[in-house]
Amino acid sequence: MDINLPISMLYAGLLTLLYFALSVNIIRLRWRDRVGLGTGDSQDLKVAVRIHGNFAEYVPLSLLLLVVMELQGAAVDLLYGLGAALFVARICHALGLTMSVGPSWARTVGVLGTFSVLLLQAGYLIGAFIGGAL
Repeated sequence: MDINLPISMLYAGLLTLLYFALSVNIIRLRWRDRVGLGTGDSQDLKVAVRIHGNFAEYVPLSLLLLVVMELQGAAVDLLYGLGAALFVARICHALGLTMSVGPSWARTVGVLGTFSVLLLQAGYLIGAFIGGAL
């Protein structure tokens, strides 16, 4: 059985590179602030850990949904749009939290972008289920 998921593969790869960069930033801050475990007194490290954690909380589900959508034959433009929106949203979220732990335009774009992608994916898959079940 040959399954080819080029769009999911592209965004899984790009998001993995972003996850790697977020991880390296934590390592860099641990070295800089001499923190072996936890976050110590470093505000920068606390923020970096939350950026990384938030990514780990939302991105795997969205990637899984992207794979399922691609397997179900979703339109190529829709898949590219969702993948690109998620990638940009996650970059914005990281930049926004890095700029300020409070509200910022980039953090807002990141949160709304991530939630929009997840809601569109859920809607598509529920709609495909209902359409296939009828």
